Amino acid sequence: MDHVIAALSGVFFTAAIYLLLSRALIRMLLGMVLLGNAVNLLILVAGRLGRIVPPIALDGAKAPLEGAANPLPQALILTAIVIGFAMFAFLLVLAYRAYQSLEADDTDRMRITEPRGGPKPPMSY
Repeated sequence: MDHVIAALSGVFFTAAIYLLLSRALIRMLLGMVLLGNAVNLLILVAGRLGRIVPPIALDGAKAPLEGAANPLPQALILTAIVIGFAMFAFLLVLAYRAYQSLEADDTDRMRITEPRGGPKPPMSY
């Protein structure tokens, strides 16, 4: 099962990088969300998936049972989900305001800080 989730995380990374390299703001935002989910899956796989033994220490034990899931990655993922959602909401509002003021979703058309009639930046390499 770990190999399948690790492969899914790789697919998420690939799709996220593809979306982040796009010129449209909405695609970039979806790429950011997908990148956050890929990192969360990677942390989950690093913490060993398993439903056999819960991460609970019994009475008098100083550590959980052998083979128990590590609760630290799960706590990190929960925190990352909350932070990722807040970041997505902020970036979504920022992209919406940029679209309202510039009337463009394409980043190449959002060049209002460049002077008119001046030298144009390179559009390709």
